[in-house]
Amino acid sequence: MGDWFQTIVDVEATSEEAEALAAEVREWLVGSGVAAPERTPCVLDAELGHPPGPRAAEVADASGWSPDWPGSWSGGVSVLTGRTVFDGGQGDPTAVSCPHCSASVVLVDDCFELLDAAWAPFREVVHGWAEGRDVVLACPSCARPVAPAAWRWEDDYFAFGHLGFTFWNWPPLRPGFVSDLTARLHGHRVVLLDGKL
Repeated sequence: MGDWFQTIVDVEATSEEAEALAAEVREWLVGSGVAAPERTPCVLDAELGHPPGPRAAEVADASGWSPDWPGSWSGGVSVLTGRTVFDGGQGDPTAVSCPHCSASVVLVDDCFELLDAAWAPFREVVHGWAEGRDVVLACPSCARPVAPAAWRWEDDYFAFGHLGFTFWNWPPLRPGFVSDLTARLHGHRVVLLDGKL
């Protein structure tokens, strides 16, 4: 069965501003009733998270979900700060595009196996970010340099950032809610990725 997640990643927040932005959004989530104020072991990517608040069902499309949602012990919200490679969980990235010219690099073959020659430079980008290095890669098409957080991953498989909000085992978040949360990040570009463990 597994656990599903949706993560809103601020890919423009710097390491210096991530904590303040996290506190601002956390206060808004709790104040609006989306998340409960107490922190419990209700998430899978941190020691503690916020359980769903009394208005959680208003920000997610629970049609087709069990009427007792939210009810899972692992159904909370985690707020993660610090240099992180956020990913889609199961599977592999299938393609990545340049933010300058939109050229796409296919990373898998017809059987969805990673193509080592195509994947190798991007593996360095991913591992470099996780290790604290910014591996700037030139686009294979336009040759312009691309910073790690600027690449556009198909299906938003990866996002590199210092701030993310993960909703564990929630129904799909409503676009209006994602927009409202994004507005509290001072106009930064966000990536909404979802996946399964």
